[in-house]
Amino acid sequence: MDRRDFLKTASLTALAAGLFPGAEALGAQMAHAATSAASAADLGGKADYSLRIATGILELAPEKFISTTLYNGDFPGPLLRFREGRPVTLDIFNDTDHDEQVNWHGQHLPASVDGADEEGTPPVPARGHKREVFTPGPSGLRMYHSLVRAGADLSRGLYSGLVGPVFIEPAHNPGRHDREVFLTLKEFQPYLTRMDDDTPFMAPDGMEIPLVTIAANADPNAGKVPPGYELAYGAFAINGRSLGYGEPIRVKRGERVLLQVLNASATENRSLALPGHVFEVVALDGNPVPHPATVPVLWLGASERVSAIVQMDHPGVWVLGDTADADREAGMGIVVEYAGASGEPQWQAPPAFKWDYRLFADPARMLQTPDEVIDMLFTARQSAADGFDLYAINGVPYDWKTMPVTRKLQFGKRYRLRLRNASGDIHPLHLLRHSFELTSIHGHPIAGVIKDVVLVPPFQTTEVDFTAAQPGRAVFCCHMQQHMDFGFMAVFDTV
Repeated sequence: MDRRDFLKTASLTALAAGLFPGAEALGAQMAHAATSAASAADLGGKADYSLRIATGILELAPEKFISTTLYNGDFPGPLLRFREGRPVTLDIFNDTDHDEQVNWHGQHLPASVDGADEEGTPPVPARGHKREVFTPGPSGLRMYHSLVRAGADLSRGLYSGLVGPVFIEPAHNPGRHDREVFLTLKEFQPYLTRMDDDTPFMAPDGMEIPLVTIAANADPNAGKVPPGYELAYGAFAINGRSLGYGEPIRVKRGERVLLQVLNASATENRSLALPGHVFEVVALDGNPVPHPATVPVLWLGASERVSAIVQMDHPGVWVLGDTADADREAGMGIVVEYAGASGEPQWQAPPAFKWDYRLFADPARMLQTPDEVIDMLFTARQSAADGFDLYAINGVPYDWKTMPVTRKLQFGKRYRLRLRNASGDIHPLHLLRHSFELTSIHGHPIAGVIKDVVLVPPFQTTEVDFTAAQPGRAVFCCHMQQHMDFGFMAVFDTV
């Protein structure tokens, strides 16, 4: 047993009680896990998949250990490969002292299993288990993650390690690549700061002056109180390992490698570049784009996914990493190593580039006329919620205590959400249990791009269309944990 295997094993048993604080509790959890096989019989036979939620320890880099909550003791959680339209059975065990929700992000599932308190999904009880049965879909790259309110508890929700990738095999796969590599981007060791490091990277540029005016009038405390808390992080990793630690992506010249990239961040937008290479984007949020386009940099908001093919035609040892130097040097990267190449991994800054969803659109597609337009105005009040900014939709912060329905929808109708961002933050906006079509970005029409998360820059308007095809409640929210926790949520109810 080498040093790493020894530490990984010993840290989770009583043997490590003198090495890691709290190891006795972890050892007890491992003992509990050893007896879990018997519980399968209690649930009515063997499930197709099993997830266990428990505290664990990751070694991100030599002598850099992270204690957090994990699925099956590792990060990311296991890659779950489903078949579109084929029912699956999952057993979820919760070894923690609080209820949990496992949200099946991007799938069109009933509210009873989607994984959200506000939708009425029964939680996975503390020190208990739950069996879920559902039919996966739509096909493509999805994800699963904790969906609970964290507030100022930076160990809960998306601040933890409770994230994993899902790939739903399509009924017909063209197979235009030689192999695929899954990459899950994540920050660890969150802490609070007053500094805002949002990086504007969306095209087109510009602000809508009416939204700026609304923002100025919406916050009477602007300039009179300190800025609201923001999140910063002490550790960065891809697939649970910081840059330079762990196995590289080993490739051969001439290969076409499909990168399945998931931004599992609680709050951060990410960018990736690979020196000497470009990315052919073939899908966004798991949905094939009508116009695959080649770009030098991938940009992903929190919870966005990008599927991109890289033609491996530039031999060497390279860093596939974030374009932000500080984050990449702190670990947000992974080594790409060609067969026969050696030496230190190299990094070169990519050319200037701004991400634009319109690159992947269908210019010939005619948009449908929606049955109804729902106007949604987003504002923020600085430091108004125990030091955090308080967000509101149409002037109303979401009430987590009563969990009200914000708006009733009619089954089968096509709705257009007019997303007007009168705040200084860029927001990754998500509608659970649905996909939507981007229809307008800052006044520019767009068609054919289907997503479940869309980044809306400060003081700009984006419009998306969706069909209310999922009966029951569906959460609309900003997927940044702190924004969602402090007011940025609405609940639709389709009847």
